[in-house]
Amino acid sequence: MMGRVEGKVAIVTGATKGLGRASAILLAREGAKVVLTGRTEAEGEEAVRAIVAEGGEAVFVKQDVADARSWPGLIEETVSRYGRLDILVNNAGIAIAANVEETTLEQWRLTMAVNLDGVFLGTKYAIGAMKKTGGGSIINLSSIDGNIGEADLAAYCASKGGVRTFTKAAAVHCGEAGYNIRVNSIHPGYIWTPQTQNYLADLGTAEEEKRKAAARHPIGRLGEPDDIAYGVLYLASDESKFVTGSELVIDGGYIAQ
Repeated sequence: MMGRVEGKVAIVTGATKGLGRASAILLAREGAKVVLTGRTEAEGEEAVRAIVAEGGEAVFVKQDVADARSWPGLIEETVSRYGRLDILVNNAGIAIAANVEETTLEQWRLTMAVNLDGVFLGTKYAIGAMKKTGGGSIINLSSIDGNIGEADLAAYCASKGGVRTFTKAAAVHCGEAGYNIRVNSIHPGYIWTPQTQNYLADLGTAEEEKRKAAARHPIGRLGEPDDIAYGVLYLASDESKFVTGSELVIDGGYIAQ
């Protein structure tokens, strides 16, 4: 089935690589007009070219999601260009490999700024646009580490736990206000992306750490970016019209154990 988000307008943050890039490409393939954001212009423009080559419509806007000043302009540019905003995928994030004793205050604050402040700001400003045009879907990328703790990801776990419960608060608010805006979170397990590769490399030999990480997933392997992108597509589409305040865990069984 094609065209699952036909005619919708989406913003995907952190869309230059990994989960964001895969989500942006899939949303465009299924009919959405997509605004990709990120900090690396060359990679962002390459992702746009990949979408256009498939017949999709997309544009790249350079953005630091932690910069509050960037959000009103991004929303305004999106609405000015495409007339509305239907989907926001708050995907941009970082992971610093450090336990609570090793984590510096600077690392803690940077992680919170990108992973939590960015989600708050995106959600806040997207609601303002979506409620004017009849509703929409906000999809916040949390993590299995928003549900459980991992020793070497202290700040990351805290930030993603914040995303998890903030998402529920925003969903309840939008529902009670009658905005027809759904807000949900996605909780990936280990997905083979540049961020995961860098994190595992920080822990030791990359291939050995990859093998150990895969062994922790009952399904026996790490995930691929499209595994998450299809979850994004579901929550972005009208197929999930009765789903809000939920957490979609896509983790190969990791936290089922």
